[in-house]
Amino acid sequence: MPADTTDIDDIREQARRWLDDDPDPASRAELQAVLDRLPTSAPELADRFAGPLTFGTAGLRGPLRAGPNGMNLAVVTQAAAGLVNWLAAQGSTGPLVIGYDARHGSRQFAERTAQVATGAGRPALLLPRPLPTPVLAYAVRHLGAVAGVMVTASHNPPQDNGYKVYLGADLGGELGAGAQIVPPADAGIEAAIRAVGPLAEVPLGPPGQVLGDDLVASYVERAAAVIAPEGPRDLAVAYTPLHGVGAAVLTAAFARAGFPVPGVVPEQAEPDPAFPTVSFPNPEEPGAVDRLVALAESTGADLAIANDPDADRCAVAVRDAATGWRMLRGDEVGVLLADHLMRRGVTGLYATTIVSSSLLRAMCAARDVPYDETLTGFKWIVRAGGGSAPLVFGYEEALGYCVAPEHVRDKDGITAALTVAELAAGLKAEGRTLTDRLDELAAEFGVHHTDQLSVRVADLREITAAMTRIRAATPTELLGHPVTSAQDLLPEADVVILRTGAARVVIRPSGTEPKLKAYLEVVEPVADGDVAAARTRATDSVAALRAEIAAALGL
Repeated sequence: MPADTTDIDDIREQARRWLDDDPDPASRAELQAVLDRLPTSAPELADRFAGPLTFGTAGLRGPLRAGPNGMNLAVVTQAAAGLVNWLAAQGSTGPLVIGYDARHGSRQFAERTAQVATGAGRPALLLPRPLPTPVLAYAVRHLGAVAGVMVTASHNPPQDNGYKVYLGADLGGELGAGAQIVPPADAGIEAAIRAVGPLAEVPLGPPGQVLGDDLVASYVERAAAVIAPEGPRDLAVAYTPLHGVGAAVLTAAFARAGFPVPGVVPEQAEPDPAFPTVSFPNPEEPGAVDRLVALAESTGADLAIANDPDADRCAVAVRDAATGWRMLRGDEVGVLLADHLMRRGVTGLYATTIVSSSLLRAMCAARDVPYDETLTGFKWIVRAGGGSAPLVFGYEEALGYCVAPEHVRDKDGITAALTVAELAAGLKAEGRTLTDRLDELAAEFGVHHTDQLSVRVADLREITAAMTRIRAATPTELLGHPVTSAQDLLPEADVVILRTGAARVVIRPSGTEPKLKAYLEVVEPVADGDVAAARTRATDSVAALRAEIAAALGL
């Protein structure tokens, strides 16, 4: 067809221009191989040139491949140049600090970012080795950097990588010092990236200063200080970093805090960018923590903890008397941590997101504690309340927890693990468990049962179609009860929220993965102290709610 030929010719010309400007021989050879397979490779080539990666919930993130719609040295060079140009335009001085995980390409991308910064006359400070994202977020504040870059794709599949940007106090302000970027900074950086000319004209300087291990030691010391200095420490923990970079830092933090060093899943202890033992390196995915649970069972551990590969998330598994080992939901860990901090006397603002359980709101209301709710993402959580009260705790249901905002103004899987261990050890000393405390909270506030309908797609148009469908035919009844509130957060956010007297549904596309997510919650009162019966009713209701929402979305 002539139109098809025209399209192929246009994409071929885009690819040739890209080849002329790509600084990486390996990605040039990769792209040339795709060109050589035309016209068979036309769909693949079109996808690579469908558009540039743009800053989303967590900066840039995409598959490792040549072309503008992928993570590669050319895209990173352009992003780094845009960032340092934007920083210069703001008149801000100071160093750029750069961290990276152990994924394919991470170190190369970090080193190129440092060269671009020094080439523009700005000092670049490189973390000494692959380290957790919280260490980078800490370094931005600790070193007084103007900004920070973390090269990571967090818990995405092995073929992905990403590029997170943090701002220091000068540009981020009091609430955003050491936090991820938000509007209008993201749009300003995006515009600066698009304004970068030929990459051959981007000056590259020396590799920058590689920081010493004293920075990591400082992070560990501050992390250990997050928990109370006196208290029970008798707790056996099984742990996995899921082939990521968390093991050395977490075990050092546990030892510094006086806990026994956790036993680590041996097959997953060392960083491995192939993530060979898991389908997806995400603790939430089915099967991801099977080896962790097996280790916990075989060693008689009291608790099992997993970090995602860049260790900013923390998953917790407990032994349940009725069902054996089970993963706690992010909402369960979130309210346990909040409750623990409140009972420890930590005063200030407690915050979560619109997709998290409403239990934290109920707890704060009952205890007269300041509370706020934000859009999804820690870049919003750490700015909760607008400064009306100092943030002391924030969480999101996707296993992200900030227990010490003055230490790390982002989610931090290391300090979250320490705080969970502190709580579990204290309960163990009393002959109780985390599940006992959850039951006590349920008896007081009702069972707040949450779950997700999460659908991974190959074509993002499926998500657009589903969101269009729910907006065009919004349910008026759920679980036999009228929908009392239907909120559409467009244009601020692509989110639809439905509420009944005892249920809530939040529907949104994922900001980091090709997924459509519906967050489900049912609140079931506890009658006569029978928490188990209330949980059974809530579980059945959520299952029915999932089916209703799936039908409404056309899934």
